Amino acid sequence: MTDTVAQAAVADAKAAPDTMAWDSGLRRLMMIYLPLGCFVLILLFPFYWMAITSFKPNAELMNYKEHNPFWISSPTLAHIKHLLFNTAYPHWLWTTMLVAIGATTLSLIASTLAAYAIERLRFRGSPYVGLGIYLAYLVPPSILFIPLATVVVQFGLFDSPLALILVYPTFLVPFCTWLLIGYFKSIPYELEECALVDGATRLQILRRITLPLAVPGLISAGIFSFTLSWNEFIYALAFIQSGANKTVPVAILTELVTGDVYQWGALMAGSLLGSLPVAIFYSLFVDYYVSSLTGAVKE
Repeated sequence: MTDTVAQAAVADAKAAPDTMAWDSGLRRLMMIYLPLGCFVLILLFPFYWMAITSFKPNAELMNYKEHNPFWISSPTLAHIKHLLFNTAYPHWLWTTMLVAIGATTLSLIASTLAAYAIERLRFRGSPYVGLGIYLAYLVPPSILFIPLATVVVQFGLFDSPLALILVYPTFLVPFCTWLLIGYFKSIPYELEECALVDGATRLQILRRITLPLAVPGLISAGIFSFTLSWNEFIYALAFIQSGANKTVPVAILTELVTGDVYQWGALMAGSLLGSLPVAIFYSLFVDYYVSSLTGAVKE
């Protein structure tokens, strides 16, 4: 009798893990993989639609009754060829790159100095200064572009990419400063105290100690600044008038739409090519971006 009970217990013990594993696998499928798959599908479908539209001939684009709207029967490069050789798209792309790099550089310099001063230099009201800088980021651009347009015209910068380079930091610096303040908190202050004891100045400490340790935070702020500068629309539409100086988000909408005729193939090709630099930028520095966010959250 005892042997029979023992054998039954061993059999139940062997069967239990299989049941739990099946139940855990099913739960994992329903709670993780299925929602994640739906999320990825919804997230990537616009890019898929943009890609297939870029390579579809006009006959397929205009006739969904005879052609599958979700597939390409006869791929063509006519839209991309038209975009690159019959429009000023390469110049628009170069202008957008110049504006994004210039605005990102100015924003990182100003944000680094501001964040270091607020976090490391003790003065009365420093926490409120940081909060005020972040609150400035919450002001919508639709309210600011009218007074900024007056300033731009008075300084003679209207219809110039330099106007965008100088205006974009107004909404980039507040958020980048707040982000870097959180990351500077994760750097031990004892390192700077040792450097102060050895006679180093604040600028030397910032250049030789703080900035090398804050590279992930700087990259995260740089990605944020570059992405917003690349995709910004309101200021670029208000401050730039000539077609040659327009950025990609504004140019593909204003230059590739004539009256009520939408060049869908060229529009989608321009959007696809315009999104590639940002995607490449993210893919190169995604590890630093994630590490900087988790480092700031820990603190």
